[in-house]
Amino acid sequence: MADVYRALADPTRRQILDLLVQRERMSLFEICTRLAGLGTGSSRQAISQHLTVLQECGLVRAERVGRTKMHTLDTGPLREIVQRWPLAGRGTMR
Repeated sequence: MADVYRALADPTRRQILDLLVQRERMSLFEICTRLAGLGTGSSRQAISQHLTVLQECGLVRAERVGRTKMHTLDTGPLREIVQRWPLAGRGTMR
């Protein structure tokens, strides 16, 4: 689970996850294009490395479609966090 926290600590990786929430499947090219539109100055290689980190911790899945690798969000690791520390029935925080 520590890998998930490390992956989420980086703002570019959080932006990638935000993009994958908006659109179910995206190629590296699509992700790079959209991040460039948001003002992210990361190179294609850097975005690819961020995607690798997200894949290694289970937040992103990659599937080959012909010569293109399509990326999708997997919220399973996030559900594990919520199940570990459920909020229901705890009242208000002080």
